[in-house]
Amino acid sequence: MSILRVATYNIHKGVQGLGPGRRLEIHNLAHAVEQFDADIVCLQEVRRHNRKLEKHFTRWPELDQAGYLSPEGYEAVYRTNAITRHGEHGNALLSRWPVLDSRHSDVSDHRFEQRGLLHAQLFVDGVDVHVVVVHLGLIHASRERQVQRLGQFIATEVPSSSPLIVAGDFNDWGAQLHKPMGALDLHTFDGIRLPTYPSRLPLLHLDRIYVRGLTLVSAHVPHGRAWARMSDHLPLIAELAL
Repeated sequence: MSILRVATYNIHKGVQGLGPGRRLEIHNLAHAVEQFDADIVCLQEVRRHNRKLEKHFTRWPELDQAGYLSPEGYEAVYRTNAITRHGEHGNALLSRWPVLDSRHSDVSDHRFEQRGLLHAQLFVDGVDVHVVVVHLGLIHASRERQVQRLGQFIATEVPSSSPLIVAGDFNDWGAQLHKPMGALDLHTFDGIRLPTYPSRLPLLHLDRIYVRGLTLVSAHVPHGRAWARMSDHLPLIAELAL
């Protein structure tokens, strides 16, 4: 039995703070991702580029953030969700295992929020494992419709016999998506709260890992001053049995 270590983390585009107090945290985030020692890292709010901030911060990495955060020996996959005035950002996946295929699906529900799914097919220990990285909307009705579209995407793109991981920022503080996700045969950790937001005083369980065809073994959220500084979210790290 193989144990897969999976992390999901909303990195807040690698920058923390407002105005003149803004800090570039991408270098610290790279060390953090390495510390996860995860087989699969699912990331949200990852910048491909931002012309304004690239000029503002002298230490802005030359690589896009997904490539910069990818530890040695990992493969990085990135897809854009949102195009803004100065650049673009989206979801990323970093994998220790070979990536066979990847694609993007736009699940934007209204014109004020650009949202998408990143789907990757990995070859893990001789098994095709599918991973979908999500960042759902701020309005509950939007999230419910986005889960419906997730279900349609899975039905089309993921064989029913393949292990599936769906991870990311669900923005679902009331656990109201458990039922519609369960209807897709996707399940998460029962009976434990793992608050990840806000990072300085975590109260809300926004970041989740759902699985189909794998066994949920354990999950934890790292805490401490360093983690509170790097992003407005804390990471969620889980172990799954394949």
